[in-house]
Amino acid sequence: MSQKKLIFGMIGVAIVGIAAILYSTIRLSAPTFIDPADQALVLQGRAIYTNNCAACHGEALQGQPNWRERMSNGRLPAPPHDKTGHTWHHPDAMLVDMIKNGLVPGKTAPLGYVSDMPAYRDILSDQNIVAVLAYIKSAWPPKVLEAQKEVTLQRQN
Repeated sequence: MSQKKLIFGMIGVAIVGIAAILYSTIRLSAPTFIDPADQALVLQGRAIYTNNCAACHGEALQGQPNWRERMSNGRLPAPPHDKTGHTWHHPDAMLVDMIKNGLVPGKTAPLGYVSDMPAYRDILSDQNIVAVLAYIKSAWPPKVLEAQKEVTLQRQN
């Protein structure tokens, strides 16, 4: 009888451990709201952005010229990440997904959409992606940041 209890106890501990790991993984992959108030995070994000994003999205977050007009290959130029773009219209979890996995038709882009946006999952860690987003968001005016925070928090409920 005690051996049975021991086996059931070990199974219970294993289940709780697996559940904790899964919960932790889900929480890390979908941050609640990335707050640009952390200046150390913003500085880290600026360096990562400069090395990985600025070539397309611009040193000053300005995007490529005529970013709303399709190029000859049918794709859109890289959009700005400042207040003039649409980055702030998306919740943080979606922005993380876009950076990590690129634009995925039917998920983070319209069906059939083709983009030059690469996936950074093998280049940037989740923490690096969060830092980049903190840097981008640090350039937004308070009203834009507040609107994006509202979108982020609404999508979580």
